[in-house]
Amino acid sequence: MNTTSSSSEAPILLYQVEQGIATLTLNQPRKFNVLSEGLLIALHEALDTIAEDRAVRVVIIAGAGRAFCAGHDLKEMRANPDRKYYEPEFWITKRPKERRENNLVAV
Repeated sequence: MNTTSSSSEAPILLYQVEQGIATLTLNQPRKFNVLSEGLLIALHEALDTIAEDRAVRVVIIAGAGRAFCAGHDLKEMRANPDRKYYEPEFWITKRPKERRENNLVAV
């Protein structure tokens, strides 16, 4: 599964499963892999897929380029100052507790 914001852009999240190990790679190295709304949605869609895959025993989250992740996309956040915009985005961080427990061995 590769997730992209448009067909002409590179995928923002790379997803690979090999021998029971799922690797999710944040793939916006020019932006230091900031957590945009699109990337957060892609991450959680991938984690939902992984939760359904009983063959996956381990999840690794990596970042392409020089930085793992610079944090939330501040430009996107400034463009959406309404608190209601943030509530679902930050709620996403609570969702892993609802998923089957995999072993996260590297971030």
